[in-house]
Amino acid sequence: MRTLLAIWAAKLASVAGILVGRKSSSTPGSIALKLCPALISTLSKKLRKGVIVTCGTNGKTTTNNLLNTALEQSGYKTVCNNLGANMLSGVATAFAQACNLWGKLDADWAVLEIDEAYARKVFAHLTPNYMVITNLFRDQLDRYGEIDTTLELLREAISMHPDLTLILNGDDPLSSRFGEGRKAFYYGISEQVLPQTEETKEGRYCAKCGKEQSYHFVHYSQLGDYYCPHCGNQRPNIDFAATNINLSGAMEFVVNETTPVRVNYRGFYNIYNILAVYSALKVMGIEGQDFNQILSDYKPQIGRMEEFYLGKPFILNLAKNPAGFNQAIQTVMLDKRKKDVIVAINATANDGKDVSWLWDVDFDLLKDENLNRLYTSGVRRDDLSLRFKYADIPVDNICQSTEEALKLCLDSDAEVCYVLVNYSVLFSTQSKMLEMQKSLAAGGETHA
Repeated sequence: MRTLLAIWAAKLASVAGILVGRKSSSTPGSIALKLCPALISTLSKKLRKGVIVTCGTNGKTTTNNLLNTALEQSGYKTVCNNLGANMLSGVATAFAQACNLWGKLDADWAVLEIDEAYARKVFAHLTPNYMVITNLFRDQLDRYGEIDTTLELLREAISMHPDLTLILNGDDPLSSRFGEGRKAFYYGISEQVLPQTEETKEGRYCAKCGKEQSYHFVHYSQLGDYYCPHCGNQRPNIDFAATNINLSGAMEFVVNETTPVRVNYRGFYNIYNILAVYSALKVMGIEGQDFNQILSDYKPQIGRMEEFYLGKPFILNLAKNPAGFNQAIQTVMLDKRKKDVIVAINATANDGKDVSWLWDVDFDLLKDENLNRLYTSGVRRDDLSLRFKYADIPVDNICQSTEEALKLCLDSDAEVCYVLVNYSVLFSTQSKMLEMQKSLAAGGETHA
């Protein structure tokens, strides 16, 4: 009875949230857990197949939701926290919402994105069968601390379930460490693709001997074909390797020299997201339908190089740490059109109040003859503008709001505008861009 009451309470809270214009992806689960602390444990035992979770600093939402789409299109019924609420309450909401009014759960798999710091708490309530780890970078220093803290939290979570099968980014010396002595599969990019640059590396020191490691080639941050010349530790054998990569038009590559992938995604980092999903499906023994069709049908979450037409293309992207920002900047600079760039940074609890990480972003990569105008916005716009000053890149306007910056871009002679924001700026910016797009479609003025 307590389980049923918790499910009803969660569903009512979700309806109430919708009525007041909120997504309500966490609050319903928080209420449900107060009524029935064993809710997740009880419901997860009713799954016909099992649980697969995705953790990692960058790419976990895209990877998790793309995997969920693939499973659904393969005929499976799933429980998924696809709105990105990845703590215990968000997982509880997903399970409660998947039940009918009588508390029955009709699902094969739970496909769950899990916050790295909360993995231990979630794993105390359910037994994961598979776990994908995308990458590990410095993120939200005031919450996670340095990367060693995150590594230890994940190590404790993984140790709770000895039979857990791991699917790891073999190009990341930090993530791949978890596979030692366990059942693990590795995916990676097995050729040099990008120009070699001196970028900040999170895992520059060998996991075994502590001395600085070397690379045959680097993709970005610490991801690449690494090896330690001192103790012999090296990139593991890759089970699912991407080669023959072409980024000149639509993204193209081949997995294990047998499966061609062609998809109209932006961002080199998406190769890793796609590889993670492909690897997980193979490890789980799920063939499904044509993989390229699954990729084509998938609708990315908001702010993942999301494009709006406001008289010219405006492209919105979430970037919340140095590695993510560097990849976003790289994607921007691959676009050879004359471009405006808006960068907006807040510092709420959800973003992390410590913005010292801005000094680890390679903003100097934005220096380019095709950069037309640069705008800064957000609560920490002054910190951001100072960072650009030290990168020797002039800021054309320091804007009080992102809306002001968008209007300035509308009136410029740029061919395209990129909008790079962190988490708490994302939703309000997307709402404004949707409003402007709707106004344009109705024949109104976008800058009215």
